[in-house]
Amino acid sequence: MKQKDIAMIIIVAFFAGVVSFLISGMFFTPENSKNLEAEVVQEITTEFNPSEERYKRFFNDKAINPTKLIQIGDQKNKKPF
Repeated sequence: MKQKDIAMIIIVAFFAGVVSFLISGMFFTPENSKNLEAEVVQEITTEFNPSEERYKRFFNDKAINPTKLIQIGDQKNKKPF
């Protein structure tokens, strides 16, 4: 191949890439889908008032304390297996 042929292939490939990029932008990404909106959320604070309704919703004062050791039965065996 001659250098002119290689340069012509590079130029044609470049223009084909530019044209295909522009055409695909018009067909595959409509203008209305380019504008996105994010959901607005409440600010997270470090304040937690136990008298609020949220406290009663998340915490149950009659629940079992998971940090307390619970023993089932009167088992003296130190080796479980």
